[in-house]
Amino acid sequence: MFPTLPEKQPAVTAALAPLRRSKIGAGIYGNGGKRMLDLILVLIGGVVFLPLILILAALVRLDGSSAIYRQPRIGKNGRIFLLWKLRSMVPDADAALERYLASDAAARAEWDRSQKLRHDPRLTRIGATLRRYSLDELPQLWNVLMGDMSLVGPRPMMPSQRTLYPGTAYYDFRPGLTGLWQISARNDCSFADRASYDNLYAQEISLATDLRILACTVSVVLRGTGC
Repeated sequence: MFPTLPEKQPAVTAALAPLRRSKIGAGIYGNGGKRMLDLILVLIGGVVFLPLILILAALVRLDGSSAIYRQPRIGKNGRIFLLWKLRSMVPDADAALERYLASDAAARAEWDRSQKLRHDPRLTRIGATLRRYSLDELPQLWNVLMGDMSLVGPRPMMPSQRTLYPGTAYYDFRPGLTGLWQISARNDCSFADRASYDNLYAQEISLATDLRILACTVSVVLRGTGC
């Protein structure tokens, strides 16, 4: 049986249902094949994405601040690593967030529920575009190459969010550049609801599942649904 997902996302379960009958060596895949797939795709994709990252970094750098932002995240088995991103926010963004949430009760409620803001005032002009198309995430290919992350897995979680996560499946995997949450409930579920997607992924992990998620990610990114 599939775990219960938020009511708004029945299509996720339906889309993955055929994979229950077509898993390709989930045990072997999870214990080595998945990492091999990560390395092969990152090394091939680097030819295309490295020049793009350099161009975007130069554009971000035009405001005089660093182009790369590194932030602690929780990895597999609870290990802390530094996640790499193109900076999409103004300098001293954490302080700016606290000031904004203190002055806007509705924004505070939205943040407490999802740990995201649909209209985040901290975003720079170019940062809003990077976020919309998830281009700020591209430097995480380095995290994948180094073994901190995987191409597919749970959404990377900050240490301060550990107490908000009501599950354990997250800690069994390397966090993903993309995953079930990103291609389904991305902006429409609470932070706690992510555990349902991680539980489902833990049951369905296979080469077929990861390839299906990667293919769906392309469509999601092109629609520009990030925030």
